[in-house]
Amino acid sequence: MASDMNDYFNKKKGNGGGSNPFGGGDKKSPQPPKIDLNFNLGGGKATVMYFIIGLIVLLFVAKPVTIIEEGERGILATNGEYSQNVLLPGLHFIIPGIQKVYTVDTRVRIINYASRLEKASLMGQGIETKPAITVLDKRGLPVSIELTVQYRLNAQFAAQTISNWGFSWEEKIINPVVRDVVRNVVGNYEAEALPMERNAIAEKIEIGMRESIASLENTPAELQSVQLREIVLPKKVKEQIERVQLAKQQVQQAEQEVQRAKQDALKRAAQAQGNADAVRIAAEGKAQAITIEADANAKANLLIAKSLTPRLLQLEQLKVQAKFNEALTVNKDAKIFLTPGGSTPNIWVDTKDTKKRTTAK
Repeated sequence: MASDMNDYFNKKKGNGGGSNPFGGGDKKSPQPPKIDLNFNLGGGKATVMYFIIGLIVLLFVAKPVTIIEEGERGILATNGEYSQNVLLPGLHFIIPGIQKVYTVDTRVRIINYASRLEKASLMGQGIETKPAITVLDKRGLPVSIELTVQYRLNAQFAAQTISNWGFSWEEKIINPVVRDVVRNVVGNYEAEALPMERNAIAEKIEIGMRESIASLENTPAELQSVQLREIVLPKKVKEQIERVQLAKQQVQQAEQEVQRAKQDALKRAAQAQGNADAVRIAAEGKAQAITIEADANAKANLLIAKSLTPRLLQLEQLKVQAKFNEALTVNKDAKIFLTPGGSTPNIWVDTKDTKKRTTAK
């Protein structure tokens, strides 16, 4: 092609006598540069280049490599058949058109069963919100249960789980198990007793869920925790419980007042008993003091009586008579009365002055 163009320009130059092929007479003008349009690379080089280009296109379209992120597992399918061994995080090569890798999330996932769906489910973040579970109590009254369930896919048996249950395994395993266990547990209680048995009910629900999931083939999921958040009772049941609670509080208050009155009565009785004991002890002390004093006087009188001998009495009589004699020397007109034996006092009276009286012992 390049040689043909060169011949064309040479002919034009020869015919025009050196004139410009684009017009302008004999006026000379610079000739355009010669362009080499020969793209012939040779058979071997072209084959290599075409192979490389085709390989790049094939790799771009077929994608023979896949990357498994942390917190995920890969399930390798060869001609539609799942491999029993999961692919761990990292880079993996596959055969395009024959093999395909399905990625599953093995991180902890959460289902919130709530009465009010305030926020939309965040399945991309492993959080899902579902309506609260409505169950019937022992008497057939409707009760709503709000709880949170945390679980994760069993990474060891992820391929078997997907093979048996499909990629919607959560809706086929976790959700039905939760609702079935909650209904079986709550159905054994009366609505009024649910708030008081809250801890026991939460424990039974968690144990029942663990046993139900563990009983499935290959244990497809690992239950992390179950939190019982709220027990929503019917309005009439709530009002009845409130009345019962109010009555109990009143009874407790009355019992406390009775106990307080008993304590006050016991306190007053103890004080009265203490006062009576004090009076009794004082009286007993006083009586004992009188008795002791009387005993002492009796003993003193006894001793005195024993000490009064006839001669001592005669001596005392002589002493008294001597005093009378002294008195007669002062008042000779006095009248004297003597008692027999001289054991009692002698009394005399002064006849001159009746106001003067003298008694001698």
